Amino acid sequence: MLPYIILHNSISLDGSLINFNVNMDIHYQIASSYKPDAHLIGSKTIKTGIEQYGSAPQEESKDFIKPERDSNLPYWIIIDTKGTLKGLLHEVRRFEFCKDVVIFISQDTPKDYINYLEKRNYDFHIVGKKNIDLDTSFKILSDKYNVKKILTDTGKILGNLLINNGFVKEISLLVHPVIVGKKSYNIFESINKNIGLKLFRYDIIDKDFIWLTYKVDNTKN
Repeated sequence: MLPYIILHNSISLDGSLINFNVNMDIHYQIASSYKPDAHLIGSKTIKTGIEQYGSAPQEESKDFIKPERDSNLPYWIIIDTKGTLKGLLHEVRRFEFCKDVVIFISQDTPKDYINYLEKRNYDFHIVGKKNIDLDTSFKILSDKYNVKKILTDTGKILGNLLINNGFVKEISLLVHPVIVGKKSYNIFESINKNIGLKLFRYDIIDKDFIWLTYKVDNTKN
């Protein structure tokens, strides 16, 4: 059985993912409340996050060894077919709330990136020729890593891809009290069909924020 996938994002009242100040405390309080077995994140999202906080620290010998952490911590699952995170993955692996990193790449992924992953003892899986075969990837996560619940709070490209292909079973939205307007970057802009939803929870947080959660009707079994 495929893992249960939750799409969790913070948005403006008009559905933008960017160009406003996200309340990260509330965002991650909600994310952690799901107690996922894995976080699914796109490589561009991670690279952007690292760049916002300056350049990554230099690698050390410990970065070539798998970390030994609490088995209850979630894996960080990263799709990186182009080797975007070459030279940066050690910063992800150092994150104390990450059990370890698992990378999904394709047959077209640069060989030097594969060598980079091998030398540093990263788990990686080649699934698909050019693009990732998501069905196979999620089956690997279920069978090999016993992942039953995945939370993703990545950008709209990966999020919309997951929804369009019927993988997302729940959508969690933290609505912020702001309208972005002309600079809006709409969270669902690339959805290619009507998606049936069923509201099953809503909460007002800190008076001004609304947390909405929906079940998705048309998903894969």
